[in-house]
Amino acid sequence: MSTLTLLPVTAEAEWEDVPADKIIAGNPRTRTITLYESPAAKLYAGEWEATLGKWRIAYTEWEYVQIISGTCVLEGDDGTRIEAGPGQKFVIEPGFTGTWEVLTAMRKSWVIRE
Repeated sequence: MSTLTLLPVTAEAEWEDVPADKIIAGNPRTRTITLYESPAAKLYAGEWEATLGKWRIAYTEWEYVQIISGTCVLEGDDGTRIEAGPGQKFVIEPGFTGTWEVLTAMRKSWVIRE
């Protein structure tokens, strides 16, 4: 049996401060809008917004990202670097550590598999 799910166009979520111990620059805030959850499959999808700033990140999950608006730079501790803007897509794999920098306020669409 297959399942087909139409996701809402958007939903509301509260803005949160990035934890102070992770911040490198600015006063970044984010909000995560979860539009789909399948805990049994460990699969989630939604949208995420962030204000200007730079902070440390460490991934234990797999994430597909498509930038809707704004620009960001991800830089790995190993020197890998992605600068992305509207329409661009990338994947972050488990074990990635580095920084996320928002250059202009941004919104992304995401799918996470834990």
